[in-house]
Amino acid sequence: MALTRRAALFGAGAAVGVAGSRWMGAANPSLDGVAIVAPAGGETTLNDASLLSETPIFKHIIVKDPPGDALIATLRAELRAAEAEDRPVCIGAARHSMGGQAIPRDGHAITFDTPSILVEGETYRVQAGTRWHQVITALDPLGLSPKVMQSNADFGVASTFSVGAHGWPMPYGPMGSTVRSIQMLLADGSLVTASRSENADLFAAAMGGYGLIGLITELEVEAVPNQLLEPTFQTMPTADFAAAFTAIADGSTPMAYGRLNIDREGFFDDAMLVTYRPVAGDIPPASGSGFLSKASRAIFRAQPGNEWIKRRRWGIETGIGAMLAGKSSRSSLMNEPVITLDDRDSTRTDILHEYFVAPDRFADFAAAAKAIIPGSYQELLNITLRYVAQDPTALLSYAPDGPRIASVLLFSQEMTARAEADMARMTQELIEAVLAIGGSYYLPYRLHATPDQFRRCYGRSLDFLKVKLQVDPKLRLRNALWDTYLDKGFVY
Repeated sequence: MALTRRAALFGAGAAVGVAGSRWMGAANPSLDGVAIVAPAGGETTLNDASLLSETPIFKHIIVKDPPGDALIATLRAELRAAEAEDRPVCIGAARHSMGGQAIPRDGHAITFDTPSILVEGETYRVQAGTRWHQVITALDPLGLSPKVMQSNADFGVASTFSVGAHGWPMPYGPMGSTVRSIQMLLADGSLVTASRSENADLFAAAMGGYGLIGLITELEVEAVPNQLLEPTFQTMPTADFAAAFTAIADGSTPMAYGRLNIDREGFFDDAMLVTYRPVAGDIPPASGSGFLSKASRAIFRAQPGNEWIKRRRWGIETGIGAMLAGKSSRSSLMNEPVITLDDRDSTRTDILHEYFVAPDRFADFAAAAKAIIPGSYQELLNITLRYVAQDPTALLSYAPDGPRIASVLLFSQEMTARAEADMARMTQELIEAVLAIGGSYYLPYRLHATPDQFRRCYGRSLDFLKVKLQVDPKLRLRNALWDTYLDKGFVY
């Protein structure tokens, strides 16, 4: 079996990473005398992937009803109960957002956890909470693959649509661009279908609308034929990356992504472009992480405070890792769980950022990030670069005017108040720099942006607010994103 992309890029260095970390010790700030933020847990609170969003809730139910009358009846009952006590409602699946975007404070939290997939030609109808690995399992024997999905397979399909998530298949926009229609329950209990031709205003608001427009129950989504793909690796100065990346956005390259080096000595100086192109041959069944992919965790997790490890990892990625990478199916490349590189250090947590800039401003973004990030106390573990086509549909679109290069940054952060304050400061500086070059930032992570930054970034948020108030005038569907930026009278 060919190595997955993570196995090829990280797994080859697991042993050297462990060995190196033993004598090149980490230089993280001391935690002596510093209180660790420790989630309390329990049935009366809910948290998310950040571990920093613990929020009191009234109740949490896990819905296992398949699509149909029973599911709709369950959701309507929760809406009625919440209305009787004027409590908020919010629905979710994996809850991998990082700022409470799937948590209703003191409200009714609903989690979908029943897969249902009906394939018809090159489309499939799916229950909202179905996870992407379940979609891949259903499509793969039919020679099909998700057209666009998140880069990990743990998440719910409706959640991907609701946060406007994209992936690394090219040359597409967010996953919502592949959704033909949705079915959702509005706050008043009415069941509606929305698409680009039917209830188009609701569709545009629900796509990337964080569950604030309705409770999505089903989606009709496009698939594409599965392919056998072979990677190529190209290194270059970061200044040359945008031109090379956009040159392959012509439909001939089904999948591609980029990386930048992250050690402080050469921070963001060099780039690597990885492209996957079709080749002849039998397509093996979709697989997930193998042993080497899991073993790669050793070097990945040795990075915080260890510049030697970061330099070794870049050398491995661009050297032996690239040489070891082999052919893989399109579906196997996306069938990767988040847990593969999961952190097990109770004093730290992983925090994502994502910024979108026009290709001709990518060099400006890299320069701004180079000026801001190394001066913080945050440990950057990885940056992945993806191509995202224009999204003119979603009211909260991060790419409304043209294609963007998406920079996905993964930080390791102390679970302390001082680290949270430093992260907020750094985030606001990065957002301000990105806005200055016409870019945008992504909403499902820590809510550190100021209300003014949110308003300037998402220019159609007032249109979103108007649709929200039309279909949910009592503000039944709420979450932390709403409470922070969109609550009536807060911003506008």
